[in-house]
Amino acid sequence: MKTTVVVPTYNERANLEELIPRILGQLPDIELLVVDDGSPDGTGEYADSVAAENPRVQVLHRPGKMGLGSAYVYGFTHCLATDTELVIQMDADFSHNPDEIPKLVERARTHDVVLGSRYISGANVVNWPLRRLFLSYFANVYTHIITGLPLRDSTGGFKCFRRKVLAEIKLDTIKSDGYSFQIEVNFRSWRKGFSMVEIPIVFVDRHSGTSKMSRWIVWEAMWLVWRLRLERILRRL
Repeated sequence: MKTTVVVPTYNERANLEELIPRILGQLPDIELLVVDDGSPDGTGEYADSVAAENPRVQVLHRPGKMGLGSAYVYGFTHCLATDTELVIQMDADFSHNPDEIPKLVERARTHDVVLGSRYISGANVVNWPLRRLFLSYFANVYTHIITGLPLRDSTGGFKCFRRKVLAEIKLDTIKSDGYSFQIEVNFRSWRKGFSMVEIPIVFVDRHSGTSKMSRWIVWEAMWLVWRLRLERILRRL
C-alpha cells in the first residue's frame, strides 16, 4: 500500500537533514510530505532542495507558524487528493523513531488506525522530565475518564491512518491544536466505528531544537475533552 509520512516543521532543519533519509529508508515505496510553517532557519528551503532531486519527497509551504493541528490537516487533505492508502503522522524532532514506521504499516493491514503508545506494556519514555511525564500520563487518564475514549495514549503524535478514516472524520471542521488535535482526531475516528489499536513505542525527548509545548496547549486539551463528552451525550439524546 502506498504510504505517505506527514511531518510538520518549524525550525527543524538540523533534524530534517538526518530524518529524511531515515524515513525514506524504511520502505521502498514510502513517500514524505513536509509541511513547513515558514521556518526562519531555512527548513523549507532545505526540504525544497531535497524534493527537487527526489520525487518521493514533497513540500507544502505555509506563510507562518499556524499551529500543529492545522499543519496536519493541511497535509492530510493533500494526501487525500493523491492515491495514498496509508498516512503516517510523526514529529520532526526524533521523539518518534523512524525505524518503527514498518510496525505501524504492518498493523495497518488489520486496523484502520494504529497508534504508537507510550503507556502500554513494552513502551518506554526516555529523557523526559518527570513533571512532563506525569502531566502527559494523567492527561491521558483524564481524557479517558471524561470522554470514554478507550486508549491508554490518546495524546501521542505517532500514528498511521487508512485513507478512509481521514476522508470521513471531516478534517475541515477540526480547529484544535497540540494535544487537543490528537485527542479530537482519535475521538472522531473512534465514534465513526473505525478499528483502532495501540502498539508500544520508545519515545525519546526531542533530538534538538526547542519544544513547542505551551500552557495554552494544555488548557485547550483540558476544555476539549468536556466538549467531546457533551457532543457524545447530545448525540445519544
